[in-house]
Amino acid sequence: MSEPLIQLNQVNLELGGRVLLENVNFELGAGEILTIIGPNGAGKTTLLRVALGLQRPSSGQVKLQRGMTIGYMPQKLHIDPTFPLTVRRFLSLACQNQLEKVLPLLAEVGAGHVLESSLQTLSGGELQRVLLARALVREPNLLVLDEPVQGVDVHGQTELYQLIGRIRDLRGCAIMMVSHDLHLVMAATDRVLCLNRHICCSGTPESVKNDPAYVELFGRQAVEQLAVYVHDQNHQHDHCADCSRRSCNVR
Repeated sequence: MSEPLIQLNQVNLELGGRVLLENVNFELGAGEILTIIGPNGAGKTTLLRVALGLQRPSSGQVKLQRGMTIGYMPQKLHIDPTFPLTVRRFLSLACQNQLEKVLPLLAEVGAGHVLESSLQTLSGGELQRVLLARALVREPNLLVLDEPVQGVDVHGQTELYQLIGRIRDLRGCAIMMVSHDLHLVMAATDRVLCLNRHICCSGTPESVKNDPAYVELFGRQAVEQLAVYVHDQNHQHDHCADCSRRSCNVR
């Protein structure tokens, strides 16, 4: 069994007298998609920062696999609306002006048509795809996505989650993301971690959906609205109209 990319053991974080994380334990394996869900203020982005070594915990242990390369997609991108910056220039800066990398990255995320567009003129979905392309510049072993479908309509959210699944399949990278879109993200993840400062429950989408702690946190109505697609990695097929992955079992 290969070494996990990330391991957290009994991690606690307290800042300014507030408990932000309490006794958090989890690990992330190579090629796995892990989604962190929870209500506002649950500590989801804080957990990402701790897991990536950007915030030192008050106690506990965080272990990252040596030599791991990380690509990060932020929750928001703040750009001065008067600052002229094209997509080509934005990505070429991340690629250290290796322009030959820019077009393949944009093509991979389905945004080749915005190459010469100003960042300020992009739609929500186009901007998220550009940010995703930027996160792929370093060919990461781990892709970290903080609210990757923010500012995107429901149809665009579904397409972006399908794209994230294809990227994992093609590149073999692990993906750790934060999301509020429970009914959509359940179709796009291998494992769910439900957080409310501590881990309320974790496991496959199907098992978490039926966990009493999950029901208590989000309510029975939210649970009933979930459309869950359970992916069976042992079932191989060439094409599935409802799923972009190579293997699935749609229920």
